[in-house]
Amino acid sequence: MRFFIVIANVKAIYRCLANQFIFIEHAIVEMDIFEASMEDGFRHQGMRKLLVEHLREKGIKDENVLQAIGEIPRHLFFFDTAFLQFAYEDKAFPIGSGQTISQPYTVAFQSELLNIKKREKVLEIGTGSSYQTAVLVKLGAKVFTIERQRALHEKSTILLEKFHLKARCFYGDGYKGRPGFAPFDKIIVTCGAPFIPEELKNQLKIGGRLVVPVGEFNGVQKMLVVDRISETEFKTTEHGDFQFVPMLDKTDMAQ
Repeated sequence: MRFFIVIANVKAIYRCLANQFIFIEHAIVEMDIFEASMEDGFRHQGMRKLLVEHLREKGIKDENVLQAIGEIPRHLFFFDTAFLQFAYEDKAFPIGSGQTISQPYTVAFQSELLNIKKREKVLEIGTGSSYQTAVLVKLGAKVFTIERQRALHEKSTILLEKFHLKARCFYGDGYKGRPGFAPFDKIIVTCGAPFIPEELKNQLKIGGRLVVPVGEFNGVQKMLVVDRISETEFKTTEHGDFQFVPMLDKTDMAQ
């Protein structure tokens, strides 16, 4: 009886590993096809300059953030090439798995609120396309990023490696953060949370900051900044209304 149980367990482990390898292989093939159709020419650079001026006119003042937006080719972070012609419009667009690449203004606004200093440890909840991740890296942060959708996690990890943007990418539940690497100087949540996750607050350094949109799913969220004053004291301020895809718990494979 024990022999058959062991064989069954081995088969189950083999199937799990085989599925993972197939998943990664598909992601690499997709990214190779995607990369073959990509370029970053003078036209794209010109559109980025216009985008930066647009963001400046909308009130973004942090020149480091504007410079990062101006340097990162947003069109290379569109997993669906059907939307490439709209890459430098100030809008969010689908990237698959029910997720979107955030509106440039939202990326710039959250990045400005973080007020990142070079070499700070930053935890990002919701890697998505990894465009926000790229901005954080360009700002000089040491980035740890979590994505709950396996497909997006694999694609964004490959993409960041191809562009030599160093970030620690994890597949997991964003509500739990990454306690093994805490405390963090800054934490950014790029999806709409129904409440401020306590586990994320507790992973902040004293003096650290959490930027998180909070509100009902499929509705408007308030952009909140939570500053950690001491071990037990936090200060929360509101910074306008936004709309994000919902922050979900667990991973897509666990549901």
